[in-house]
Amino acid sequence: MAAPALRSAAARARAVALSGGRWLGTSSAAETERERGREKEEEEERAGWELSAAREYYNYRKSIYGDVTHRALLVDAVGTLVVPAQPTAQVYKSIGEKYGVKYSEDEILMRYRRAYEQPWGGSRLRYVDDGRPFWQHIVTSSTGCSDAQYFEELYQYFMTEKAWKLCDPDAENVFKALRRAGVKTAVVSNFDTRLRPLLQTLKCDHWFDAVAVSAEVAAEKPNPTIFLKACELLGVKPEEAVHVGDDRRNDIWGARDAGCDAWLWGSDVHSFKEVAERIGVEVANK
Repeated sequence: MAAPALRSAAARARAVALSGGRWLGTSSAAETERERGREKEEEEERAGWELSAAREYYNYRKSIYGDVTHRALLVDAVGTLVVPAQPTAQVYKSIGEKYGVKYSEDEILMRYRRAYEQPWGGSRLRYVDDGRPFWQHIVTSSTGCSDAQYFEELYQYFMTEKAWKLCDPDAENVFKALRRAGVKTAVVSNFDTRLRPLLQTLKCDHWFDAVAVSAEVAAEKPNPTIFLKACELLGVKPEEAVHVGDDRRNDIWGARDAGCDAWLWGSDVHSFKEVAERIGVEVANK
């Protein structure tokens, strides 16, 4: 990545010199168009460099492990395997209106994010057992409503099939192909003990050989412990596994600290078929 970055900096410096110092917005339309063209070329060059590096790494893995480059696939749950079927703030508001919740969806979302990002004072872990104390704190902070019945209705809603949808509609087909190829699979998630019954409700629990959930492991991503536990459950070494998740800090840095390979969902890979192909498993179309 260093070489493209240096070339990009050099290109900008040349542009400033050629424009007679008009970098701050006084350049002509032609110069602006030329600069856009240069930026596009640099972006394409950078993308090509990244693709080349990925291919080089894939070939390196093949030289060690054979055509199937990883013995195990670890997958994040929320944001990678599944997402809420409706925006969380919308659900909080629609259910909360009969309990007197007045905040708009935008206000609820802002308060939710603020509460979720704050250190949780009740425990060193956010998700302990069924996670009720933590989620009660989040719901009250987000909506200003501490009604126990309101919380219970929300809590139960997020255990139902209608509350969630798969990120990738073709996921079942891919996981079946992976397991036929001998690749072991596990969910690795910061979640409470509702995760296992939720996976059953969504009819995807049988796609996985193991589930490592933070409420049971007593460690939350990015703590390497949860990734190491998943590898232990699958009977593989960390270097034989790749983890896929949508959070750079929790999923990518955490997995790499544990010794696993890691790909960022939505950036390195965009579908589970792409994940399988990078591992070296062909997935037939339905």
